Amino acid sequence: MTPSTAADAATAEQPRAGVREWIGLAVLALPCLIYAMDLTVLYLAVPQITAQLKPSASELLWIVDIYGFMVAGFLMVMGTLGDRIGRRRLLLIGAAAFGLSSAVAAFATSPVMLIIARAVQGIAGATLAPSTLALITNMFRNDRERTFAIGVWLASFSGGATLGPMFGGLLLEYFWWGSVLLINAPLMLLLLILAPLLLPEYRAPSAGRIDLISAVQSLAAVLLVMFGLKRIAEQGVSEIAFVSIALGLLIGWMFASRQRRLDDPLIDFSILRMPGVGAALTVNVLGLFTVLGTFFFIAQYLQLVRGMGPLEAGLWTAPSGVVFAIGSMLTPRLLQKFRAETVILAGLIIAALGYALLATVTAGDSPSLAFIAMLIFCAGLAPLGTTTTDYVMARAPPERAGATSAISETSFEFGGAAGIAIFGSLLTAVYSSEMLRAVAALSLDAAARETATHTLGGALDIAKHMTGAQAETLANAARAAFVKGMSVTAILATITTLGAAAFAFVAFGPGKKAAPDADRR
Repeated sequence: MTPSTAADAATAEQPRAGVREWIGLAVLALPCLIYAMDLTVLYLAVPQITAQLKPSASELLWIVDIYGFMVAGFLMVMGTLGDRIGRRRLLLIGAAAFGLSSAVAAFATSPVMLIIARAVQGIAGATLAPSTLALITNMFRNDRERTFAIGVWLASFSGGATLGPMFGGLLLEYFWWGSVLLINAPLMLLLLILAPLLLPEYRAPSAGRIDLISAVQSLAAVLLVMFGLKRIAEQGVSEIAFVSIALGLLIGWMFASRQRRLDDPLIDFSILRMPGVGAALTVNVLGLFTVLGTFFFIAQYLQLVRGMGPLEAGLWTAPSGVVFAIGSMLTPRLLQKFRAETVILAGLIIAALGYALLATVTAGDSPSLAFIAMLIFCAGLAPLGTTTTDYVMARAPPERAGATSAISETSFEFGGAAGIAIFGSLLTAVYSSEMLRAVAALSLDAAARETATHTLGGALDIAKHMTGAQAETLANAARAAFVKGMSVTAILATITTLGAAAFAFVAFGPGKKAAPDADRR
């Protein structure tokens, strides 16, 4: 009997999901969709929020960032908490808190009120991803069905990221800024009604108490590193960012050391020592690092270089989410025909080709070239998340599924945050270097030169208030400098993706016992 035939026979003997589980999967996709939408939906509302609430620059930064900070900071705590009190119960508590905090945020009358509501929304959002993924591993015990279900799970995140800008832009055309948040309340209410009817409850049979010191350490470590990375992305490398990241890493090391000594750790690091699990998460981090770092400047390219409005730019980037969703859904079929390492390697190589094409874009090119490049690297990376997530979750003990899913989700957050910070810093450095030479030949005062060399938006704003040939020269130079920076970052994405492919080949290559599908098939 060939390995493939044996795998088919073993899979056929596994329990199959019923109608209730498949309907339950659709219910679980709902909070994932909303979770992803709320990461970006508020960006388009910033002008209205600024006009009505009049936040300071610092307050506006916290309004936009606090949700993502709280999600990242509480993921590991919430994943472990679900293992202890019940994953469905935690999901319902989180859904209720998410809906209520969304309603409060929608009707906020001050920046501080909005910041606090968004923070609570982020804490509640941190319950959604690990709870839903852990429930999926309990509901779908058949390998192929679980792989497909995880594909649907990831597709719902891609769908949310796609719908966020479009849906938000549509609401803002007709309603006030709070409408993009208020829509969460009835959807969470629907989840509260359906979840008890369709979702099973599961908790670890011998779960101990949560170690509060570990919880504080994990929260502090994640928040400090995330803050440092975001600070680099927004303002460049600074002492504050360096100290924040260094302190976060130190606390993270203390957290890991404590977990090894505890009888009932918050995170079971033995999971990471399982053959191939650490490698799978590393590949996942590198994939998220490149794709989110790249999307960081594509959105700016479409709006500031090509002159599109937010809704139009959202429509141009929307197909990327569709490609991710379709790719995630098709991954189970690919894994039936090809080994998982083959899917990962091929996907990374295709993604590298897309990034390489993006590196050739110039300021005078049609946005179609960047659009094609974006679809190529999205198609390559689409199977990555499903393959690696399924691999990791398949090896997690049932009683640790929540904690394991939190580790996987945290790796997503760190990969994306690091990509935005590093790619954003590199793009800013290249842009500033190019603009220093360009503005030297223009009649600008010191303040205008400083602004023009710092951001593309600042340079274009100055150009609007100038007349004659100098205005056009400044605007063209700024756009060309930005696209030059975009090309350099795309080259970095190409090199990183090829490096990830080489790492995956070494970790999962021919003859390896720990190949991602080796002990499942």
